[in-house]
Order: sequence, then C-alpha cells, then structure tokens
Amino acid sequence: MKKDGIEVRIGDSAFYFKLGNLLDEKNISKNRLSQDTGTDYKVVTRYINGEIERPDLIVLERFCNYLDCEIADIIELKKNVFK
Repeated sequence: MKKDGIEVRIGDSAFYFKLGNLLDEKNISKNRLSQDTGTDYKVVTRYINGEIERPDLIVLERFCNYLDCEIADIIELKKNVFK
C-alpha cells in the first residue's frame, strides 16, 4: 500500500484513504476491526480500498475510538494536488 494510502482523485484534489496503513501499523486485521467495532466486513474493506463516496460519521467514530486516532488518520483531503 502506498505511504499516503489509497488515492482517489476528485477534481484538482485527492482523498487519501489510510485505514489499511493504520491497521498494518497497529497489526490489526480487517476481520478483527470488523468484529470488535460491530462494522460489516464489506464496509471495512470499502474504507480500506477508498470506495466510499459518503463517509458515515458513526463508522468513523467507531474506527477512531477503537484505533485511538483522528479522522484525518483514516481519510485525508489534500487540496490542489493536481494543479
């Protein structure tokens, strides 16, 4: 996985989905995150692969509490990357 995470380009900006990197750093599997947070495994996979169009605040809150992190550690917006 890229250092910055999975890049999803939107106009001149990019979202970076970094959940996979964070799980690797903390040695936590997708399955464990899914089970321990009560989040469907497919939803976890979509957050890892950058396949989320409308982030769910409840899911992000679960992930942040469980992983002891901030939302920007999971999804980051970098503006004007492609200008």
